[in-house]
Amino acid sequence: MTSVSLGRGVSIPESELRLSAARSSGPGGQSVNTTSSKVELRWSVPDSAALNATQKARVMERLASRLTNDGVLVLQGSEHKSQHRNRSAVIARFRAIVGEALEPPKQRRRTRPTRGSKERRLQEKKQRGEVKRLRKPPET
Repeated sequence: MTSVSLGRGVSIPESELRLSAARSSGPGGQSVNTTSSKVELRWSVPDSAALNATQKARVMERLASRLTNDGVLVLQGSEHKSQHRNRSAVIARFRAIVGEALEPPKQRRRTRPTRGSKERRLQEKKQRGEVKRLRKPPET
């Protein structure tokens, strides 16, 4: 059984991926009407046994706009004339998208504002206050 490696020690068995071919509207000339060169990849995130609960939650959150209501990721490839190349392209795109979604978020380092940024902020506040003061009619 083969699998798709996503890096960080995670690999998705190909048995979890549903690959199907359909007629493409992409390149292919006259043969585009007779060959099924478009490849569609479907992967159910909630049903995946390759990911733990944390990884599933991270993928569901980061790819929410790309998932169906059932949590299925659907990718299509029809940029090449051959079904084989489209299959490779879809799997490469799957690898990139899911691999990026699995990366843990960077920890934020707390920093303090510099003295220069504090002084600039106060200077801008003084300028703004001066502009507003000059808008007022003169006191008599």
